Amino acid sequence: MRDTLVLNASFEPLSTVTLNRAVVLVLQDKAVVEQAHPELRMRGAAVDIPAPRVIRLCQYVRVPFRRRAPWSRRGVLVRDRHRCAYCGRRATTVDHVVPRSLGGQDTWLNTVASCAEDNHRKANRTPEQAGMPLLRQPYEPTPADAMLLALGAEEYDALPEWLASAAA
Repeated sequence: MRDTLVLNASFEPLSTVTLNRAVVLVLQDKAVVEQAHPELRMRGAAVDIPAPRVIRLCQYVRVPFRRRAPWSRRGVLVRDRHRCAYCGRRATTVDHVVPRSLGGQDTWLNTVASCAEDNHRKANRTPEQAGMPLLRQPYEPTPADAMLLALGAEEYDALPEWLASAAA
């Protein structure tokens, strides 16, 4: 099922919801469609609307301040767009820049997406010790960036330019 991005009334990303939930919010006049899927429509007995890709709430919702995006293996793969940090091929695993046996932690700045071959080749060493330089440095995404990246590549690429550039 496709996910729909929900923006607060102030245009800041809040969350993602299922397509069905997004349609319900629009039909209840709690949200307006900011961007729709070009080829999908939602039809019913008395309704025919474009399937929403991005909706904006009509009323501002106060959310508690979240300083950091929670770390997860899936989050690291999504952040790095499933590309190996060592060779650029498709990544299926997460590698610790400083291995856990040497004191490395599960943090955004110490983990990168990696293909299984490079993860095995690097083994229990730092990239410098293994002679495997990183193609890009790991970074910690903001909570909003993490949510936008979680939409997936095809959905992310279809976002309005002003919204996608905020997470780039």
